[in-house]
Amino acid sequence: MDIAIDLGTCRTRIFIKGRGVVLDEPSVIAYNTVTHEIIAAGQDAHEMIGRTPPYINAVFPLANGVISKAALVEDMVNIFMSRVCQKRLMMPRVAACIPGEITEVEQHAVVNALSSCGVRRVCLIEAAKAAAMGSDLPFNSPHGSLVVNAGGGTTDIAVISLGGIAACKTLKIGGNLMDEEIVKLVRHKHSLLVGTVSAEKCKISIGTLLQPNEEKECTLKGRHILKNLPQTVKITSSGIRNAILPIAEQIAKSILSVLEVTPPELLSDIQSDGLTLCGGLANLPGFDALIEQHTELKVTVPENPDLRVIEGCGIATQYLDGVSKYYGENVMPLKVAH
Repeated sequence: MDIAIDLGTCRTRIFIKGRGVVLDEPSVIAYNTVTHEIIAAGQDAHEMIGRTPPYINAVFPLANGVISKAALVEDMVNIFMSRVCQKRLMMPRVAACIPGEITEVEQHAVVNALSSCGVRRVCLIEAAKAAAMGSDLPFNSPHGSLVVNAGGGTTDIAVISLGGIAACKTLKIGGNLMDEEIVKLVRHKHSLLVGTVSAEKCKISIGTLLQPNEEKECTLKGRHILKNLPQTVKITSSGIRNAILPIAEQIAKSILSVLEVTPPELLSDIQSDGLTLCGGLANLPGFDALIEQHTELKVTVPENPDLRVIEGCGIATQYLDGVSKYYGENVMPLKVAH
């Protein structure tokens, strides 16, 4: 059995060859801080965030695209694998996504977490490269393709050509940082403490990077800082835009920095084709228009942009034997085998 895993900061997705995406749940695990017993993982654990007693902790064990709590990630991956693999004795092979710029130590942390499930082989692939494969871009030809994968914890920007990465940059910013900026906005403007989960729901509901023609409102509930009492406030779409716009502009400017180190021959291809925007942030209204404004490139957002990485990682499982079967060429997109 061959399995692809996108172990993301916000969500973990699992793809099984022949079955497609079989799991898509938040990368959250809840445990007892006294007995260290695992209480829940995935969606069940996500619903516990901010609602647990002191002896139960619900956390994201990954931060900025890398593992921050290794033991908890191993437990979470084991739970997820047990949900999708009925026959654990099969010892599957795994292709896993990693950020474009990652250290050897961080790579080994991913491999160790997956190896704890009893897999017999682990191969790694950069998220931007997987996104290119999942978006049906000309992956193995000498043609430059610019891919931006903007997720919750990281944003990967890469130029793909001949099955490799010609230029890349990984930013440790994404949707999570936008949620934190919304929390700060509500705290400073309304003196109200709210959680990042509530801020994320508000961003998804009315968040936009366009100048809204019609103001939308979202209700947030929290604790007033001065009164220490529950209180409700309404935040507008313009307020959210002002909070998250600097982060989006930073991503757009970083795309320009990648283009500065891209070979001129590949730049001509990018100028003709534009760039492909993937990841959860691609669903944010106005994000593609903002990038077009800064880069003067056509931006294409594929269908279900948040699934392009796991779909591409699923395609990469066909390379686990070491021979290309998908493109018919001897191109090896997988980075490391353990």
